[in-house]
Amino acid sequence: MDSAPSTETVVQAIQTLYHNPDPACKERASAWLGELQRSVFAWEVADQLLRNGQDLETSYFAAQTMRTKIQYAFHELPQSAHQSLKESLLNHAQNLVSNASPVIITQLALALADLALQVAGWKCPAKELIEKFGNTVGNLPFLLEVLTVLPEEVSFILMHVNSRSLRLGANRRGEVIEELAESCDLVIQLLIACTQSCAADSRVQAKVYRCLGSWFNLGVIQGEAVATSQLLNAPFQAMHNPETVSSVHEAACDCICSALYVAEDITRYESLANCLFQGVISLSEPYHVSVAQEDIDKSLNYCRVFTELAESFLELMMAAPGQGLGDLRILDLLLACVGHCQYEVAEITFNFWYRLSEVLYKRDSTNLNTIFKPYFQRLINSLSVHCQMDEDHEGVPDETDDFADFRIRVSELIKDVVFIVGSINVFTQLFRNLAETPNTTWDVTEAHMYVMSAVAKNLMPDESEVVPQVLQAVLNLPQDAHIAVRYTGTQLVGELCEWIDRHPDTLDSVLNFLLAGLQHPKLGSVSATSLQNICAACREQMARHFKGLLQIVEALDNLHISNEAAVGLLKGISLILTKMPHDQLAVGLRALCQIQADRLSQLIVQNESVKEGTRTDPTIFLDRLASIFSLFQYRHTAPEVQNGQIHPCQQVVQEVWPVLSDTCNKYQADIRIVERCCRCIRFAVRCVGKQSAGLLQPLVTQMVNVYQTHQHSCFLYLGSILVDEYGMEEGCRTGLLDMLKAFCGPTFQLLKTGGLRNHPDTIDDLFRLCARFVQRCPLVILHSEMIDAILECAMAASTLDHRDANASVMKFLRDLVHTAIANDCDDDYQVRRDMVEKLMVVRGPQLVQSLMSATVFYLPSYMLPDVADVVFELMRYNRASFCVWLEHALKGLPTETTGGAINATHKQLTDFHKQITSAEEVKTVSSALRDFSRLYR
Repeated sequence: MDSAPSTETVVQAIQTLYHNPDPACKERASAWLGELQRSVFAWEVADQLLRNGQDLETSYFAAQTMRTKIQYAFHELPQSAHQSLKESLLNHAQNLVSNASPVIITQLALALADLALQVAGWKCPAKELIEKFGNTVGNLPFLLEVLTVLPEEVSFILMHVNSRSLRLGANRRGEVIEELAESCDLVIQLLIACTQSCAADSRVQAKVYRCLGSWFNLGVIQGEAVATSQLLNAPFQAMHNPETVSSVHEAACDCICSALYVAEDITRYESLANCLFQGVISLSEPYHVSVAQEDIDKSLNYCRVFTELAESFLELMMAAPGQGLGDLRILDLLLACVGHCQYEVAEITFNFWYRLSEVLYKRDSTNLNTIFKPYFQRLINSLSVHCQMDEDHEGVPDETDDFADFRIRVSELIKDVVFIVGSINVFTQLFRNLAETPNTTWDVTEAHMYVMSAVAKNLMPDESEVVPQVLQAVLNLPQDAHIAVRYTGTQLVGELCEWIDRHPDTLDSVLNFLLAGLQHPKLGSVSATSLQNICAACREQMARHFKGLLQIVEALDNLHISNEAAVGLLKGISLILTKMPHDQLAVGLRALCQIQADRLSQLIVQNESVKEGTRTDPTIFLDRLASIFSLFQYRHTAPEVQNGQIHPCQQVVQEVWPVLSDTCNKYQADIRIVERCCRCIRFAVRCVGKQSAGLLQPLVTQMVNVYQTHQHSCFLYLGSILVDEYGMEEGCRTGLLDMLKAFCGPTFQLLKTGGLRNHPDTIDDLFRLCARFVQRCPLVILHSEMIDAILECAMAASTLDHRDANASVMKFLRDLVHTAIANDCDDDYQVRRDMVEKLMVVRGPQLVQSLMSATVFYLPSYMLPDVADVVFELMRYNRASFCVWLEHALKGLPTETTGGAINATHKQLTDFHKQITSAEEVKTVSSALRDFSRLYR
């Protein structure tokens, strides 16, 4: 946008966006308004629109634009304009406050709060705002809103240090928090006055609770002052009153939860914690009233408060269970919520039960386990009730809805906590419930079996009383049993696989049961998954059933089995092969792979259009092949091959290769199919290792040829696998280097035209490939004419905040520098060091500057350990030079923010330089980088 548009033009575009019925016109208006918001003219336009106050849509657009510009583009304004912007926003707020929409008030409040945080010259903003707006009741909604969002924005920044918006820096954050702490008493006085003067105004009351909660969250409230005031009673009174409107009830709940969160620091907030405990315990009766009134929203609020109380006082419950603030009535409150008829209420408590079980596991105290065991028994019983489907449900359990997700979370929770109760105790009790209760409905039976499935793998394999009865009952389920019961029963059989392995006499009846299930249209997938478990656990016994399993594989496409279940079944069957002698393994593997290869060959010949997820989709059969080969690359499942012995899978890989090659050629433009093909080839190569040498030349040739037209990054990844396998073979190095050269041209052109940020997968796989060269044949890549361009690309990509891509870049840089100091006894050590020295003399200062820039401005803190690895290797390589490079890089960093706040003092820069350059461990470097980056965020 070259010039500022008139306000009339902007208003017309806003009207078009909101009111024009033509979608094309709306889209054009939206795009134009977006361009305006990104331009420097948006400041003046938004200010003018707010001054005019034409209508709701226009005022909202203007307020939102102003907030967005302050948050993301504050650098566009010179410091001289900050004061006038502040005055303008205050005037807009005063003019709009009497009749403005809440959304406009919120946007203006956020704009003013974000401005206050960024302008270092605005001292004690909360105090100034109270003095300006606190004398008029009509101004209260705006004042309370801005006093709410001001600490909320600070809290957000503290929790999201890596956010790109509002990068205040640690020094400025400290100043802001100190100023807010100084204003805290004044804010408390204002809130007390509001609760007294506006007791009948639900809107103001909700804002008061939200405001108090936001100051609690920031941690600047003195607990003693609030605990002894009437202010803390107000949200509890609101939650006690059954007539309280939902918005106030929820705001009161949020406020109490925020207070409970800070009260976890019992040494600082002891008086507050005691007041909160008494207040929350008193909410038991109101909770039961909400249940009786079927007010689910209020029940959820009470449950949140009870759960927050339990979370905050967990350590006290461990230290003195049943005493003081460790009162176990807290758990009774939670279990009352778990017993609510709506599972959404119970789900709120799950995180607490996880934490409690984790603490008990770490303490490993029999006494503590005995105390808490009854509570976990009640928990599991209640959860088994929640797992019941509707009695009128038809068909198998739906695995895609919210209830299915809930049941999965229940299963995971029970698996984590069952050690306290004992798996066999839970299993036995559930079975007895079914056995001793006459006329049990199908939904109860199914839910009990579902929970039994969750603990089945934890049972001792030598258990001989209950499990045989359960297994027999499931295997003898009548054909007319509800299909959901048969479905979950089939799951249960699969989960008992380890027990079945120890009781081989049950295997034949189990296989007959699962075979029947495979042929059922609604039980096929679950039967395949259970059969996979049986194959994995009972490999030796299942070897005699291999031919029968092969027949199942041949019929897979005629059975009602999902591809995911089919892939799992093939993995299970392949595991059986790992227990066979080499000759039998080769025959079985050939038979398994031939079935999938034949299907692929048919697709290539038939030339049908691909429909994803159908039998015309090659990825179905590529995934199946990949699942077979993948098992033979792991140490615990790979066949033992002695030196000079031919790998039993080698011949099969060679036989499958032509089909994979033809598939890659035919579908070379389809990234989805090519990725799966490369994945399959990768597993095949890893399966036989260097004995796949016969594939190397044709595979590399094909990859290079296709890559010239279609830059699929999976070829780069597959290339890294080949370098890893063959990079140390002298006769293969020239061909592998030629492959790298052929890849680099199109890759650099793609990154140049498309941008690094738009191609993170290419960056990731390119530097995986380069790192493999450095690891396996460093001199080959160091002598290459491409090394300088690769290093330059790596420095440019060092600021990319894509986790995998950046990790690969840093791994390459770390390994590159490491070659100059590794294996100093090798004959080529001095040559490697000289080559790296030649690179670092030219690129060293630029590399350190790129790393510091990435640390400060671009990378989230969780990615900095990878940067630390590179920095530490640079110091190990040449500490003296690195000290100079780092000093130069630090001098280039900005000293002030746009708002005038100091980023880093001279002392902080000096201390950081000293901390880094004197570090003897990479952990020290990582910690220093993380702390230093916070000065700029």
